[in-house]
Amino acid sequence: MRKTIIDTNFNFPNQKSVYKGKVREVYNINDEQLVMIATDRLSAFDVVMPKGIPYKGQILNQIATKMMKETEDLVPNWLLATPDPNVAVGHLCTPFKVEMVIRGYMSGHAAREYKAGNRLLCGVTMPEGMKENDKFPEPIITPATKAEKGDHDEDISREDILKRGIVSEEDYLTLEDYTRKLFQCGTEIAAERGLILVDTKYEFGKTKDGKIVLIDEIHTPDSSRYFYAEGYKERQDRGEAQKQLSKEFVRQWLITNGFQGLEGQLVPFMSDEYIETVSDRYIELYENITGDTFEKGDISDIQGRIEANVLAYLEK
Repeated sequence: MRKTIIDTNFNFPNQKSVYKGKVREVYNINDEQLVMIATDRLSAFDVVMPKGIPYKGQILNQIATKMMKETEDLVPNWLLATPDPNVAVGHLCTPFKVEMVIRGYMSGHAAREYKAGNRLLCGVTMPEGMKENDKFPEPIITPATKAEKGDHDEDISREDILKRGIVSEEDYLTLEDYTRKLFQCGTEIAAERGLILVDTKYEFGKTKDGKIVLIDEIHTPDSSRYFYAEGYKERQDRGEAQKQLSKEFVRQWLITNGFQGLEGQLVPFMSDEYIETVSDRYIELYENITGDTFEKGDISDIQGRIEANVLAYLEK
């Protein structure tokens, strides 16, 4: 089995604290910068799987940082540097406690709600007469509250966000504007690769000087759902499932093996052979989404490599 990075316990110069999320670990440096390390942990149904996926952290980090650089003229982001394949360094930000989910197609959670007879999702009305994976007349924004590790994100409407004072109206209008701009740009980038950006989520934060910026990941297979454009219409007309490019294949494998993150369910055993196939699929996702050939980082000592690269950056 190839080596993976599952957990980190670094002690960088001027380190103030460390936050460990589902798949990322964030080190606060002197209340000025954040060092975000993308681990190889795999999360599905808000549960972290017991085994890591080789190169997954590198893949997510490199897709996110590439997309941030491609959209920085459109929407400001937190990114300062990428000193290591698994690491992004950025401005210290205070995150907004909502995830901005935007959907161009009725898929995933939206489709499940629709099938259950619900036509209102996060305060947004979904049209009658749609079938799963149909395109919405216009993309809809369906926010979710940002859950703590181990908890589930929850749908919330714009009205409730404002009423509960989670985000001010002025800031929320900016979040909506940035979300629509990023989704439009992501849609265009995907189209150039023969893909359809179905839905995605963005997270934002405020810098010390009050500037709203994009943080965390953008347009990765963990945060987004893609369809292959070729054959999309034909599959819809025939009522067939769409060919997806996301981590949905992991969710489907888990469902087939009796796991959906529900109480009392046990995570099915993942053999080394299965883990290898997941790693290969993530590499395929990377190459399709970015249009670049994936270059595997040196994993003989990932912890040592990351520590050396981050220290060299911080000592500049």
